[in-house]
Amino acid sequence: MPFPPTIARLVSSSLGGPSVRDRADRLHFADAGHGYDRFGQHPDFVAMGDAVVAPLHRRYFRVQSYDAHHIPKTGAAILAANHSGTLPMDGAMLWADVLRQTDPPRAARTVADYFVTSLPVISTLFARCGVVGGSRGNARALLQAGELLIIFPEGTPGIGKPYRDRYQLQQWRVGHCELAIRYRAPVVPIAIIGAEEQMPQLARIPMPRAVPFPYLPVPATPFPLPVRYHIHYGEPLRLDREYTPDQADDPDIVRRAAERVRDRVQAMIDAGLAQRTSVFR
Repeated sequence: MPFPPTIARLVSSSLGGPSVRDRADRLHFADAGHGYDRFGQHPDFVAMGDAVVAPLHRRYFRVQSYDAHHIPKTGAAILAANHSGTLPMDGAMLWADVLRQTDPPRAARTVADYFVTSLPVISTLFARCGVVGGSRGNARALLQAGELLIIFPEGTPGIGKPYRDRYQLQQWRVGHCELAIRYRAPVVPIAIIGAEEQMPQLARIPMPRAVPFPYLPVPATPFPLPVRYHIHYGEPLRLDREYTPDQADDPDIVRRAAERVRDRVQAMIDAGLAQRTSVFR
């Protein structure tokens, strides 16, 4: 562990206002008996993450939310969003936005690619804020516990696509729909507008297998630009009402369900782009 919860509490108290502490105090938290939940999350670290990300959410990227009432107030759900931006700032902005847009606050559990959980120090800090590795067992346990999952079906290829392919969804993995059908969870489609322009990628350098990340990006800017984020939440797709859990074993059903989610997200992206007047406004 990089440092104890008391330090995280001090950081959150120093950087954040009363609303940060209030959100952390009202979180649903299942202590596993040693101060953390079984995946390593701790409310003081959630508060610290909230406080650290707040200036980016409010002032730098000036995140604008639409139809956040579609986020379920209780119970399991999967938030399925497009992914982009060279650096995964969109994941942090979505996590922070869900925390702010839900009452009582919900700290969604971001499902990370395999290499994230192997990064030293960072992986522990992420886990303290609620990030989990993308294993089937983790997803099952969280959905059965009634948690919100953030899943980016494009995975790492989403944030690594060239600028010319912006807002064109990459290969759309189907696992989120298999989970939704099997564990009776609605899928909330989400379109994130703005991240594609934050840090255009010129090239990427493949990394050897011994390195814990797949490639090294070569961005056009040294840091993300102050684009404006627009996060659109769509009406939940109730796959849990259309299919029975045993149909999660049918690859054709799962594929068709994933295509529906993908088409919905793409349509929301297209509508959001038409609605946007400027990259920076």
